[in-house]
This record gives sequence, structure tokens and C-alpha cells, in this order.
Amino acid sequence: MQNIRAAAVQFEHIAGDKRANLAKVHEFAARAARERVDLILFPECCITGYWFLRHLSRPELAVLAETVFSGPTSQELMALATRHGMTIGAGLVEAAEDGALYNTYVVAMPDGTARRHRKLHAFVSEHISSGSEYTVFDTPQGFRAGVLICYDNNLVENVRITALAGAEVLLAPHQTGGCRTHNPHLMGLIERRLWDQRTQSPGAIEDEFRGPKGRGWLMRWLPARAHDNGIFLIFSNGVGVDDDEIRTGNAMIIDPNGRILAETWKAGDDMVIADLDGSLVAPSVGQAFLKARRANLYHPLAEQTGREEDMRSLKLKE
Repeated sequence: MQNIRAAAVQFEHIAGDKRANLAKVHEFAARAARERVDLILFPECCITGYWFLRHLSRPELAVLAETVFSGPTSQELMALATRHGMTIGAGLVEAAEDGALYNTYVVAMPDGTARRHRKLHAFVSEHISSGSEYTVFDTPQGFRAGVLICYDNNLVENVRITALAGAEVLLAPHQTGGCRTHNPHLMGLIERRLWDQRTQSPGAIEDEFRGPKGRGWLMRWLPARAHDNGIFLIFSNGVGVDDDEIRTGNAMIIDPNGRILAETWKAGDDMVIADLDGSLVAPSVGQAFLKARRANLYHPLAEQTGREEDMRSLKLKE
């Protein structure tokens, strides 16, 4: 893997306002270009907005959705990537040729090409389908990337399969933290007033972002995804108001040994940058784990247990 400079962005999107959200993408991309960044990640569904999607009817979602690659947002991202000589990832709602809708992440590369990942575990709307393919590809900048969107990363099998396909850098866009849940061991809501008062009392909201509803929860599993698979992990997340929840940001970059290279708990739009030393991948513990696998023992992983549930009903129980 070539050495690259990566950036992870957190920003507060405006629900349904693609032009305003794209303006933030342009702003951060320009800042990153001045810092000689090779790869920049923006959050899940940051172009369209995310949590409000659950309120929309199928016709309303169809109006918001776009085709990928030929659609206006994809074309704009591809032009931006070419202009800055940078790989740029951002999320939206995709309208597929067969009429299906997907939570999709577009990765535009500096050679004018692009790839997409359709979220494997979609649950925000009954009208949005789950994808069925893993996304791993070579970039013109000399690294092999994989993409998993938000909940995709929570299932260890998804990250392992992505690593087995040769990914060296995992692009992990999210909209998480501060989520409503019935499970006392998961996150929890953040009071809206703390966000609204962030200028006058930044310490109160930053304590929440660093605590069990944000960073504290992430630290229980996110570095392990990088460590156990010997890959860099770029975590980009929403921050601030996302319909009736407050996202916690915590944008960070993690190395193949599970160490945090850069992070922020700022209560606002922000970007973190780190240099990725490609020589760390091959000797990492996670890469040794991949070589030590005894694949003949793992058939039960692909068998139904009878305990499987649809993601939408599962999230209601959380």
C-alpha cells in the first residue's frame, strides 16, 4: 500500500437540502486540497439527510433519490475529485434502474471513475432496500479500499469479508451516536438544549460526545474492527441535529493496530487529517489473524440459526 493522507469529516446536514449539503462538501474538499489530502470521507446520506427519511413516503423518497454515476450529485463529486486530485466519498439515496431505492455511498476518484456501495443492513425506511454485494476496489492512488455503511460495520463478518477481499483502508461513513434505544448498553439520547447551547456551554455537549453516548460507545468496538483485520479505518459521522436526535460526530482515523491517529469531539462541523503509513498493514496483528484462519471450521457462519430477524424489527427492539 502507498502512503496517503486521509481526512474524515463530520458535519451537520440539512434534511432534504442537497445544494446546501453539497456546498459543505465543496468547502471541506477545498480545505483538504490545501492540506494535500489524497482521500476525504463524508458521512452516510450527508447529501440528502438521513434520519428524517423514515417519515417520507415512497413518492417523496423517489423525488429525493438520484441515479448513481449518471445523476447530478455523482457527476458533481466526480468532477470535484478530478479537480482536486482526490478520492471523495459521500452518501445519498440512490434510485436504481429497476426502481429500487438504496442507501448508497459514492466514491469518486481523481481519474474520473467512481464506485458505489449499497448499505447491506438498511433500516431507516421500509421503502429502502438493503444491498447484497461487498464493495472493494483499487484506487489510482495505490491503495485498495473497502466501503461499509454505518450498521454494516457493527457485524464483524462484514469487515472480515472486506479485509479478505484485500481492503487496506476501510471507508466507514456513519450517522450514529446519540441514538434512541431501549437497550441500556447502547448510546442514548442527548438533550437538544445541550446542542443549542453549545456556543455558551461547549463543555456540556463535548462531555456527552466523549461519553457513553458517543466516543465511549465507539471505543468498545470500532478500533477492534481495524485491529482484528489489519486495516486502516476512516470513520466519518454526522454531527448535531438529525431529525429528533443529536449525532455525536467523533470523526476519527484508526491505524491497522487499532490506534487512533486523529480524532475530534468538537460540537460542530470539523475535519481530522492523518498520514497513513502503508508499511503498517502487512506486519499488523490483524493480517496475521487473516493468515491463521481455518476456513474449514467456519461453515456455521453461513448457516441459518432460526434467530435471524429483519433489521427494521431488530432496531425497534434496541
